[in-house]
Amino acid sequence: MLCWTFRFFTFAVLITLMGCFTGAQGNYRRPTKVGVNCCKEVSRARIPLEIKLIGYKHQNALTPCVDAIIFYTEKEKYCSDPKARWISPRLKGLKEIQD
Repeated sequence: MLCWTFRFFTFAVLITLMGCFTGAQGNYRRPTKVGVNCCKEVSRARIPLEIKLIGYKHQNALTPCVDAIIFYTEKEKYCSDPKARWISPRLKGLKEIQD
């Protein structure tokens, strides 16, 4: 009688554990690939005043991306060194773009 009870208990525990593992797999989502689209290098050169900027974003350094101010036009973006002296005056009046 004791042997049969032990087998039943072992079987019940195994069924419960299998249910836990298969339930956990149902909620698992595979990571999706994200293409890296960031500034990997910056320029200290001024952006000419003739180029109409529509906004900017500050990008933090997180490899392979570098610390940068990204200026946006209608068609292009410029990766600029945030430590360049001309950056601060050029930011005035521009809208900061949020992700």
